[in-house]
Amino acid sequence: MASATSDFDQYRLTEEQQLLRKSVRELAEDRIAPRAAEIDETGEFPYDVRDALVRAGFHAVHVPEEYGGMGADALSACIVVEEVARVCASSSLIPAVNKLGSQPVILSGSEELKAQVLPPLASGEAMFSYALSEREAGSDAASMRTRAVRDGEHWVLNGTKAWISNAGVSSWYTVMAVTEPGKGPKGISAFVVHQDDPGFSVGPKERKLGIKGSPTCEIHFEDCTIPADRIVGEPGTGFKTALRTLDHTRLAIGAQALGIAQGAFDQAVGYIKERRQFGQAIADFQGVQFMVADMGMRIEAARQLVYAAAARAEREEPGLTFSSSAAKVFASDTAMSVTVDAVQLFGGAGFTKDFPVERMMRDAKITQIYEGTNQINRMVMARQLLK
Repeated sequence: MASATSDFDQYRLTEEQQLLRKSVRELAEDRIAPRAAEIDETGEFPYDVRDALVRAGFHAVHVPEEYGGMGADALSACIVVEEVARVCASSSLIPAVNKLGSQPVILSGSEELKAQVLPPLASGEAMFSYALSEREAGSDAASMRTRAVRDGEHWVLNGTKAWISNAGVSSWYTVMAVTEPGKGPKGISAFVVHQDDPGFSVGPKERKLGIKGSPTCEIHFEDCTIPADRIVGEPGTGFKTALRTLDHTRLAIGAQALGIAQGAFDQAVGYIKERRQFGQAIADFQGVQFMVADMGMRIEAARQLVYAAAARAEREEPGLTFSSSAAKVFASDTAMSVTVDAVQLFGGAGFTKDFPVERMMRDAKITQIYEGTNQINRMVMARQLLK
C-alpha cells in the first residue's frame, strides 16, 4: 500500500489556484469590501466593482482561451466567486451570472455563435444573463409560456421571463422558449438575445431582501426578432441544455454561499475575540466555542463538497447532477445557519447595520432559492440516487 508523501496532492489546490485566491482576496478586500455596505444600502449596480473585476480579469474567468478568455477550470471559477462573496454577495454575481448566462453557449452553441458572443464577454465589453424562469413557471420550468416562431431567416419571440439576475446591465441573454407546443420539454429551444434586438425590453427592478446590488427584473419579448443563427444547438434541445447548464452553474451558487458563510464566520470570530463580558472575552465561553466549532465544521464540509463537485465537472465525470445539487444545497443551508449564528454572536450589535453580518444573513437566503430551490434540488438528488 502506498504511503502518503509530500506528493499526495489529491486534496490540495494547485499553486496557480492558491495564487488566484490570494489575488482575488486582495482585490476584494481593497476595492469591494469598502463598498459593500453602500451597494446594499443604495441597491445600485456597482459599475466600479465590475470595472475592477474586468481590469483584473476576474469577471468571467471561465471563458475558453480561444475566445479571448482565461480558460480557467471549474474549481478556479468557484474560487473567484467564493472570494468575492466573502465580502459582497451582490458583487459575486458578476462572475457567477456571466458564467450562468454563457454556459449554454459554451456547452451547445455553434462555433459561429461562440465567436460572436464570447469575445465581448471575455473582454468585459458585455455581460451575460440567463432567462429560464417565468412567474408561473419557476420550479416547474418546463411549463413556460414564452414562444419562439421561425420566420424565414429570423426567430420571433413573445413572452416574459422573471427573476432575471443582472437584467438591464447585461448585453446578452440566453433565453428558453417553446418552439414546438405540445411536446413538453422536448419542444423547448434556447436562443441568445441582445439588449438592442427590436422588441426586447427590461421591466422595473424587484425590491429584494438581499443581493440588492444585483438588479433582478422581468424581461419582455414583444415580437422580438433575432437572427436565425442565434439559436443555441438544435431546435428542441433547449431544456436539455438548460439542465446541463445548471449542473455546472449550481456550483457557482455553492461557492457564493460558501463565501458568504466564510465572511460571516471571519467577522464573528474577530468580534468574539475582542468583545468582553463578565471579565473575559466572549470567545472564552464554552457555549460560544461550541457554536464556533459547528460553524467552522459546516463551512469546511461545504467547501469540500463544492470543490470536489467542481473537480468532477472539470473532468466531465458522471454523477455531476447529484454532486452539484448536493454542493449547492449543503453550502446554502450552511450559509443560512452560519450567518444566523454570526448575528447571534454579535448580540445586539449584529442586529444593526454597523456590522456586515446582518447583510450577510439577508444575502444568504437567496442561495437556498435560486438555481433550483433546495427542495427541488433534493428531489433531483433523490432521482439520481434511485434511478
